[in-house]
Amino acid sequence: MGPEVGVGGGVGSEVGGEADLAHHGHVSLWDGRVGVWLVSENLGPTDVAEATVRLAFSVPMAGGFDLPPACLWSSDRVVSCRTGELKATGGVGELALDLRTAGHPDELTVDITTAWRDGVADRNPRNDRHRVLVLATGDPYVF
Repeated sequence: MGPEVGVGGGVGSEVGGEADLAHHGHVSLWDGRVGVWLVSENLGPTDVAEATVRLAFSVPMAGGFDLPPACLWSSDRVVSCRTGELKATGGVGELALDLRTAGHPDELTVDITTAWRDGVADRNPRNDRHRVLVLATGDPYVF
């Protein structure tokens, strides 16, 4: 029997156990600003040394703003952030972003997904993939 391929672990990588990553939080939009508060959790039985969460926005973000040290711009619409170590059955990582859009949209969507999970399998991806419609009201839209 050959090695399994871990979702997000890369083609050809062996699965190093099973985790259950989940992302929850809220997103707000007001006056061309986007606030994101995100909690990443590992509900599964295997520790995850590092994972990457990807936030893809439907509108371009304005450049020139600093991101937290764990994050980088993948494009003008995508931010990728390391979660840090997520211990089994309850390891938590938090992230807060204060971004600006290139204009002043009335709404946007943000897709939140796990892009990489250090070679572990996640057979329950429903709780680490979200699409959130955010209106420019300043209200927190929870996911």
